[in-house]
Amino acid sequence: MRPMLDDIELPQVQEIRAHEQRALAEHKPPAMAGSVLQNLGRRPACLIIGGIKTGPDALDFVETLNDKFRAGDPVTFVADIVADAELDTLLIDDLKFQEIAGRPQRYAYVLTLQEYIEPVTPEDTSILDTDILDQSQELMDDLIDGLDIGLNFATGLGQFVEPLGDMLSRLRDFRNIQG
Repeated sequence: MRPMLDDIELPQVQEIRAHEQRALAEHKPPAMAGSVLQNLGRRPACLIIGGIKTGPDALDFVETLNDKFRAGDPVTFVADIVADAELDTLLIDDLKFQEIAGRPQRYAYVLTLQEYIEPVTPEDTSILDTDILDQSQELMDDLIDGLDIGLNFATGLGQFVEPLGDMLSRLRDFRNIQG
């Protein structure tokens, strides 16, 4: 069985690499020699698939892959080699393709797929604050009103510039007389 990405058969697959990694957190308690490791589970699995598409429909194949990549939606993936890993739904994380020089209608492609984990919806939505948008709008309105007052304050200081303009020179003259 050839690898299938959603409804697209991946031709001439030359390499499939799987990458999995554990998430470990290191904690260093005070007054204790050493550290404690906490297992946070595993990160989403990653598959890297490389292959070649040849023929008159090669450009259409690359454009279809590119459309799926740009859509950003989860896609199904089926391949014998990863059947035991139970990776059914994946996201296309990266797509690279290039036209192979010297061969007409021949494209090399590399897909990076990341395991899609369905986001968990909160069981109790009553704890969510639905009035937060109204509160933020009121805060922004108050901020804008405050900025208007600040502008009036800054322009209102202009009337004091002339009387206080030569105050520094008068203070220097006074100091020289005293000194």
